[in-house]
Amino acid sequence: MRDSGLPRLASLFALAYALDYALFVLSWWLLGRGVLVTPIDSRLLHAWALVLASMLPFRMLSTWSAGAIAVSAGELLKKRLLQGAMRLDPDELRADGAGRNLARVFESEAVETLALSGGLLSFAASIELLVAFGIVTLGARAALEGAVLTGVLVLFGLLARRYFEERQRWTDQRLEMSHDLVEKMVGHRTRLAQVRPEQWHLREEEDFATYGEMSRRVDRLYSWIQALPRLFLPLGVLGLAAEQPNLANLERLAVGLGGAILAARAMAKLADGFSDLVDAAIAWKRVAPLFHAAAREPALAEPLRPAKGRVLVEARGLSFIYPRRSRAVLEAVAFDLARGERVLLTAPSGGGKSTLVSLVNGLRKPSAGTLTLDGRVATAPQFHENHVFTESFVFNLVMGRAWPPSGADLREAETLCRDLGLGELLEKMPGGMNQMVGDTGWQLSHGEKSRLFLARALFQNSELVLLDESFAALDPENLQKALLTARERASSLVVVAHV
Repeated sequence: MRDSGLPRLASLFALAYALDYALFVLSWWLLGRGVLVTPIDSRLLHAWALVLASMLPFRMLSTWSAGAIAVSAGELLKKRLLQGAMRLDPDELRADGAGRNLARVFESEAVETLALSGGLLSFAASIELLVAFGIVTLGARAALEGAVLTGVLVLFGLLARRYFEERQRWTDQRLEMSHDLVEKMVGHRTRLAQVRPEQWHLREEEDFATYGEMSRRVDRLYSWIQALPRLFLPLGVLGLAAEQPNLANLERLAVGLGGAILAARAMAKLADGFSDLVDAAIAWKRVAPLFHAAAREPALAEPLRPAKGRVLVEARGLSFIYPRRSRAVLEAVAFDLARGERVLLTAPSGGGKSTLVSLVNGLRKPSAGTLTLDGRVATAPQFHENHVFTESFVFNLVMGRAWPPSGADLREAETLCRDLGLGELLEKMPGGMNQMVGDTGWQLSHGEKSRLFLARALFQNSELVLLDESFAALDPENLQKALLTARERASSLVVVAHV
């Protein structure tokens, strides 16, 4: 924040806004003085016009600095959250599900926009309230007006706390419904095939009824929060009306009335800023784990590197226990993998094969033991942990090596695809290698996706290639092609398969 100049921008905004508001109050003081004390003449009008003109550069400066703060702070927050997202443990993300992770994305946008707008608005309102308090103390019925203003602010605080609690419950319900919706959208084919139609919308009517009632309570409280600041002005005027106006106190009555108007204006602005801050604070609950995760060590661990030699990977006493589990999935594992070796790793389902792969490629850190590596690892994870991005076919293939690709990269990528039996697919797609694929693009079959994932790993030219059940979806002919291609292109190879 310091390096980006945010403290300087915040100071500039505060100073510019304070001067702008001081000139605003001064302009009305001059006009009131001309009405109540001295006759209005051309000199007074010139002075009034000069003060109004003097406000313009400070108004422009405060507007510009507010925008600069929003841009700089938004950029910093996005970088921090992205860094945090990349450092979250994959198991954490998997446990939350797609819907709740999507909610984090939505809420991060709310934190950025609402916190900044609400923060700046509340800060401006605070300056105006301080000035209004000062003016009220100079007017008639100062004690009464001050007491009314204090009482309204206390009542506003009580309403604000209740609003925060109700808004938080409403947000929890809304995000949980959004999570359910995303889960149903992702699994819509499973629901169509395995759930009876009369059961598709169970609980939805009940959830919407609860959500509607919560919305009505939040709206009622929000209406009171917006209305309460407007209540001070008539109360302040009624208090001043108890003072019998005469020439001696006319000036103080005018000052008191001006203070009441400014205080009502400031509280209305505070109500607007507060509602944004409440939403930002509630959204922060979902975003905070990403923000704090940025301070962690990178999830992608950098294995220790032994001296160069024949051994590529060396494991000693390697163990791993998943969080909230009592038994280790791997315990005291020891092995050496030499350069150029081809290894077939088999075990029953749940035997720890994929866990071992994730330790070797650095996606998980060992609970105990040491793991050293001399080179770079490329992995094709299991099918359910891999992803086809909604981009071109060639992007999905070469993304782990270089983007944009060179002409030589494109020729090598096409050759690799044809070696894996994807030549027919390339000829069938209208855009060839540049065809958009993924959920919104060309529909790839299970086997075609498997070979795309395999090609992505082989194309990285790494010293070690780990293939985690990459051949399970292939027919015998394409399985033979894929095995031969993997043996030819991988310097060292580990293939994981079921028994």
